[in-house]
Amino acid sequence: MTIDWPTILPLIAATLMGVAILIYVILDGFDLGIGILFAVAGDHEQDRMISAIGPFWDANETWLVLAVGLLLVAFPIAHGTILTALYIPVFILLVGLILRGVAFDFRAKVPAGHKQRWNRLFFLGSLTASLAQGYMLGVYVLGLRTGFPAFVFGALVAMCLAAAYVAMGAAWLIYKTEGELQKKAVLWLRSALVFTVFGMVAVSIATPLASPRIFDRWFLFPELLYLSPLPILSAILFLLLWRKTFQLPRPDGRQELAPFLILSAIFALGFAGLAWSFYPYVVPDRVTIWQAASATESLALILAGTAVVLPIILFYSFYAYRVFGGKAGDLTYD
Repeated sequence: MTIDWPTILPLIAATLMGVAILIYVILDGFDLGIGILFAVAGDHEQDRMISAIGPFWDANETWLVLAVGLLLVAFPIAHGTILTALYIPVFILLVGLILRGVAFDFRAKVPAGHKQRWNRLFFLGSLTASLAQGYMLGVYVLGLRTGFPAFVFGALVAMCLAAAYVAMGAAWLIYKTEGELQKKAVLWLRSALVFTVFGMVAVSIATPLASPRIFDRWFLFPELLYLSPLPILSAILFLLLWRKTFQLPRPDGRQELAPFLILSAIFALGFAGLAWSFYPYVVPDRVTIWQAASATESLALILAGTAVVLPIILFYSFYAYRVFGGKAGDLTYD
């Protein structure tokens, strides 16, 4: 059997890039959400929240580096097109990530009187990075269109994605904390879920309307049958999660990880819906995966490097989550 490498290698690279983006959104989503929740937490609670994400957040952002690296070297045409259209929000995203990285360390080292200033900067960096990601998602869904309507839709998705990250952050705090902070996290999750649902519905309505091709993939038979499990499962999981917010925290501590796992599943279903809608395009309705891909020899070299790097990232991530599992303790830098 002859293997058609020029067809298969771009698909493998696109799949790896998609998986890296999904893992980044789930893992860095919860620590960005906790940064946004700094705005409504007390000083002692903020220390415990930092303790809940401290061992993980560097590893979480590694997935973003992997995804952007694959986009750059495996799909250079798409990289140029997408980043040219989203240059300003990408710049704002990087400013936000740098700001929160600096504030994360400085809040623990500065005199006590200056700590709140760095806490506010940590919140601002987290919010800025989340809004920038949401805006980019909204504009990408519309096919990288420009103009006032695209800006308004991008702003709407930005706010809803930030709310979804808040929900992820609250769900992570339910798992990692106890006592009053855990009870507050349940209330934060319930509030953020409303905006999360609104955001997913908005993206779901806009996506088929942005392209006749996507509209046909959503609503013509038999494609309708293939896609229908995604919104049905998402709705069931949202209802299940909403119900759980009235059952947590439990005295025996059971099911505290369930909200985070359910939200992760909802994110995965939403991502699968986007992938189904845009395939085979990497730039919506403009450039396909194969048109944007590097030469076959280059892709083979890139994927060989990824085969070395990816297991290291996976091992470190699993190791960190295993070693630092359980409830977060008091924050120390000794």
